[in-house]
Amino acid sequence: MAADGSQTISIAESPERWAQVQMATIYLTTFIEAPVQTCFDLARNIDAHQLSTSKTKEKAIAGRTSGLCEEGDVITWQAVRFGFKQKLTVKVTRMEPFVYFEDEMIKGAFSSMKHKHSFEALKNGTKVADEFTFKVPLGVFGSIAEKLFLTKYIRNFLKERNRTLKSLAEAM
Repeated sequence: MAADGSQTISIAESPERWAQVQMATIYLTTFIEAPVQTCFDLARNIDAHQLSTSKTKEKAIAGRTSGLCEEGDVITWQAVRFGFKQKLTVKVTRMEPFVYFEDEMIKGAFSSMKHKHSFEALKNGTKVADEFTFKVPLGVFGSIAEKLFLTKYIRNFLKERNRTLKSLAEAM
């Protein structure tokens, strides 16, 4: 595990299925000196997300496009990544207020993608944990891209998002 609390691992259902599965999981934790409700609401706030992803010009373009996402919401994001305009549609599949929510890709560049957001109230703030699991298409070429740069890119993207949310929450 890295000093910043992040870890990347690859998982598979069984060794025999390794070549077919090719899943990667990124774990990040961020401590925020703010109440758990503030952190939870900022993490599911579409406007705050757009602010935190301004480098990729990420914008909600369909479904819920502003405010707080709720369980069942579908959001289509558009962003510029690697010089290309891309779209990703996610559905908020689970939500337990102030504790957990999860979104899953229903359409986009990945074969599959799930982002679990967890929140733990502590005495002097909140521990925010991200678990981002994805599967890259394109067989061996996708696997090479994942290992060479994609996992690092996604980890840095999530870290930047968390830095912005931390800054917003701690300023409230």
